[in-house]
Amino acid sequence: MKLYFHGGAGIVTGVNYLLQTNKTKIIVDCGLFQGRRKIAQKNNEPFPYQPKEVDFALITHAHLDHIGRIPKLVKDGFKGKIYATKPTIGFAKFMLEDSQKILHRRSDSQEIEKIMALFESVEYEEPVKLNDKVTVCFKDAGHVLGSASIEVEAEDKKIVFSGDLGSGRVPLLKNPTKIKNADYVVIESAYGGRVHELEQSSKDMVEDVVEETVARGGVLMIPSFALERTQQLLYHLNELTENRRIPQIPIFVDSPLAIKLTGVYKKYSQYYNQAANVLIKSGDDIFNFPGLKLTKRAQESRAINQVKPPKIIIAGSGMSHGGRILYHEAKYLPDPKSTLLIVTYQVGGTLGRQLLEGAKEIKIKNRTIPVRARIEHINGYSGHADQDELIDWLSNMISPTSIKRPKRIFVCQGEREPATLLAQRIKDHLGLSVKVPKMNELVEL
Repeated sequence: MKLYFHGGAGIVTGVNYLLQTNKTKIIVDCGLFQGRRKIAQKNNEPFPYQPKEVDFALITHAHLDHIGRIPKLVKDGFKGKIYATKPTIGFAKFMLEDSQKILHRRSDSQEIEKIMALFESVEYEEPVKLNDKVTVCFKDAGHVLGSASIEVEAEDKKIVFSGDLGSGRVPLLKNPTKIKNADYVVIESAYGGRVHELEQSSKDMVEDVVEETVARGGVLMIPSFALERTQQLLYHLNELTENRRIPQIPIFVDSPLAIKLTGVYKKYSQYYNQAANVLIKSGDDIFNFPGLKLTKRAQESRAINQVKPPKIIIAGSGMSHGGRILYHEAKYLPDPKSTLLIVTYQVGGTLGRQLLEGAKEIKIKNRTIPVRARIEHINGYSGHADQDELIDWLSNMISPTSIKRPKRIFVCQGEREPATLLAQRIKDHLGLSVKVPKMNELVEL
């Protein structure tokens, strides 16, 4: 059995693994490369395998760095089934349309529908036989709604792909499912070198930032991923507003994609954690509260400027490398009364990373923009498990009740430093064999 690491090894985006058994080829995720131009250019490169020879695709969740190259995969000849949970399939249509825009291709509705016809839904904890030789099982990863870790059993071996693991403190979602008994594990490491703030602390910090910005009479800008982070923010802002912990001011979600994806969240509330479901059963519409305004059309987006501060603007993209947030940053970053609140991971080379690192001026569409607004940062909103949580998730595989002890752990999908730090801790604290594979590396299992 062979495992090919195409992306997701030593970098944080563009996740794509190829697992080849005697008679079956399976890819796990097919993600878009994001970040520096040199990385993004990889999206146009040929796949290192023949897509028409791939039998199945398994999708952990619907972030673009996990599904964004599926249109190219299908265009290049893939015709197999794509397995994912129902929420992931619900998100995928909107996310794939968005990926076409990022790749500067016109979104073809017929092309997207052709792709969506290949998807087949799976439920958590229900084994699925791909054929007589391979069985897979999806487990709740707690990262975004419907996200999964995936067990693949073939040739008397079990390979576990963690996908993106949630922190266990993510609003709305259940804790990641612990998995026992694996021969090999491919684990993410986006936050493999750090420990998060507590979720409650994050909500308190949002409250503080809102109150401080309101007191100055400024604008609070929040660059946010359309999937997951926007819904987490709305969940907390709903609670803060309804409990009168923050003043009632206009809160704009200026992202057509985020608005569509929030609709999918509403459809699949059975995937929420107990706390969120208790709120819903009490009659609380967690995505609809006083002051909230959803702006779908460009004309509505431009009209936000006519609303006097204080106000909150949540817009994409999460790393400020595109989307409507750039328009608001160009207008309000020069204003010392305003605040930019960073709540997502910022990949090196992105505009968001420059702002996070204290840039005094930035370039937006060939314009030089002075940065006088306050730049605030909250780590606790991360949908990724931190180092302690990743170790805890792995440690379940070497518990006294485990039948199989992993032969090797592959640490992937993180920049080189956090991946290396996590690998070292796995060696030191769990005593497991660990490898941080290079991009495009092939290993024998």
